[in-house]
Amino acid sequence: MDWQDSADNLPSGFITDEQVRSVAGKPPVTGAWRDGDAPGNRQFANLGPFDFECGGSLPHVRIAYETWGTLNEAKDNAVLVLHALTGDSHVVGPAGGGHTTAGWWNEVVGSGLAIDTDKWFVVAPNVLGGCQGSSGPASLAPDGYEWGSRFPYTTIRDQARAQAQFSDVIGIDKWAAVIGGSMGGMHALEWGAMFPERVERLAVLAAPPATSADEIALNTVQIEAIMLDPAFRAGHYYEARDGEGPFRGLALARRISFQNFRTPSELNERFDRSSQSDISPLGKGGRFAVASYLDFHGNKFTRRFDANSYVTLVEAMNSHDLGRNRESIESVLESITIPTLIIGIDSDRFFPLAGQKRLAAHIPGNINGDEPALLESDFGHDAFLIESEFVGAQISRLLAS
Repeated sequence: MDWQDSADNLPSGFITDEQVRSVAGKPPVTGAWRDGDAPGNRQFANLGPFDFECGGSLPHVRIAYETWGTLNEAKDNAVLVLHALTGDSHVVGPAGGGHTTAGWWNEVVGSGLAIDTDKWFVVAPNVLGGCQGSSGPASLAPDGYEWGSRFPYTTIRDQARAQAQFSDVIGIDKWAAVIGGSMGGMHALEWGAMFPERVERLAVLAAPPATSADEIALNTVQIEAIMLDPAFRAGHYYEARDGEGPFRGLALARRISFQNFRTPSELNERFDRSSQSDISPLGKGGRFAVASYLDFHGNKFTRRFDANSYVTLVEAMNSHDLGRNRESIESVLESITIPTLIIGIDSDRFFPLAGQKRLAAHIPGNINGDEPALLESDFGHDAFLIESEFVGAQISRLLAS
């Protein structure tokens, strides 16, 4: 759960009148990419039928993805980049032409950068259950209506299996590296557990070995915020008019998440107790600047995401536990012998550093010995998206291993 779009990744600042106007008007019922929308740089891979771990199936699954660079003749230069909760396949490139936001890792992936597209063939799929082109709750079911709440309960392992099937479809037998942050890091760990023969290197950024009770608690509150919105209608809201969808609940869930993805020091330093305008927030109708910031980004988010998809993906993150139905977390980690990069963030309130320390202590392939690569930052969990110089240098170490 991170603010994974280029605008949101910037340090917090005061909201301008122009930004407020940019989210004026009625929000759409869903911010999902829909069939008939401009595809932008998306390509599509059809996986066929798919059975889910906890029951249920889809007669057809589609994965939207983007690529950069060129696959060599030996097909041994392919790198899989896996996005976080609110990300998508648009890792690199400008907004527009079918992409509502600019690429979320423009400073890490590209020509001459850490993941050098002059050398590596980079592939980024939108996750199963997502809302930017891959099959998810906003996709149409065979009866012509959106799946909505009928979409099967989806686990991190389901999503990793879908990524493996996707790899088969596009002809990649083995990835030179699988790289993911936050939710994408959970997928990378499952690649190490489920498909070790299909990956040469792993990068796990700001992700834990299992989602903790504290993290599940935060996720549960966000899900309830969405479901308690009267406009959510048990997940069947797609035929509502603009402005009558569950945007209030979705925006509130986003605001709740923000408080764990950044740090008190950052917010206090940038906003302090400042007012958004000359009108006092103390009973006079004005607003604190930090409240306006939360409102703006919550409202902006509803224009690029789908409420059902948010619930599906948050529940998938709750499912994450490397030890589930296996011997133990430690036994799984000890089986990961390929070169592995683990990045932990000292100020991360959502996935605290202790989780990455546990990963590092038990993965024999950890390129940093028994410790994670420590990112010291005031930006909290989102630092892996913001601190590009440090993150890029660590990924370069991995790719050179």
